[in-house]
Amino acid sequence: MQTNNKTKARNMSKIRMNTEFRNKILNRYVESAENENTQEREAFNQAREKVDELYPQAFRLATSVVENAYPQEDVATCKSLKAKYGSPLDVVAKDKCFYFSYAKDELEEDEDESDREVSEHFDFGLFGDVGTSNTYHNETGKQFAYAYKREELKAKDCNPDILAQQNGKDDNPHKTKHIEANDKALGYNRYSSYNSDDDNSVGITREFDSQFYLDIIGTSHCRSRTIACTKQEFEQFKMLKLAKANVITCHQKWIDSIEKQKQAMKTGLKAYRYLSEGVELMKELGIEIDEAELVRCNSTGLTIYNPVNLASMIKGMKNQTMTREQKIAIRRQYEREGKIN
Repeated sequence: MQTNNKTKARNMSKIRMNTEFRNKILNRYVESAENENTQEREAFNQAREKVDELYPQAFRLATSVVENAYPQEDVATCKSLKAKYGSPLDVVAKDKCFYFSYAKDELEEDEDESDREVSEHFDFGLFGDVGTSNTYHNETGKQFAYAYKREELKAKDCNPDILAQQNGKDDNPHKTKHIEANDKALGYNRYSSYNSDDDNSVGITREFDSQFYLDIIGTSHCRSRTIACTKQEFEQFKMLKLAKANVITCHQKWIDSIEKQKQAMKTGLKAYRYLSEGVELMKELGIEIDEAELVRCNSTGLTIYNPVNLASMIKGMKNQTMTREQKIAIRRQYEREGKIN
């Protein structure tokens, strides 16, 4: 058995690295990196859990505020009038996005009365905007939806990380292709600019959004029906928006970490001449890979890219936050080395 292993190792050391081997090793690494319990991944998961906690709280509050503005007895009266007189009195609609506002008690020195009212658009839908731009077709909505429903998109062979991977880049065919695939998989077909009764969303998006519809009187653009609330209520609505924004931020940091590791892997693998070097790298990273399987399925190195060195460098690209104890240990090590020198 030992002789067979030695023969196998010698044979493996003679196999030249090629593009297909590199891609298979890289894909195996990315798969492992995405499932590794790092600080970045944990922060992302905790951010989503916080959204799960705040969503029902914010919607219960929204229900109270909206029903205070549009009492249920008035809604019932409008519906009965429509039933009696038809479409001319069709003034009740269901919506999931609202302009909430409150009046400032005091103005700043550089403000006038036009600055007294503070209002903002709050959309409870899966693709609802997360920023403060008060727009309906904001990319932050897609950033949140893709990150929040990441597992569902992965299960449909989509790329939920495309916007994070393409962050800062211009639109391009690769990005567009994956965005369209994600939207289709989630059943998203752009939200109506008027009321959510007109939305054509299906599947996951419709199922999610259906939890958050409320009756409103008036079918015009929601900005023309700003709903008054208290400053405290407004701030609670903002908390949900901020929590959704944090999902985007944490997802971006996690994917950035993986992309850095991926780039280092690409560069290192490109420098390797033999398959055995790639296999050694994966073992140094603690990832089991069957070199025989790589070969069976298969249709000039710099010092820094030595498998041991490269593995160490890649490991350092995640878990960036140091504990207080780690910082103290590093400082003590530095002081010891200073005394020796």
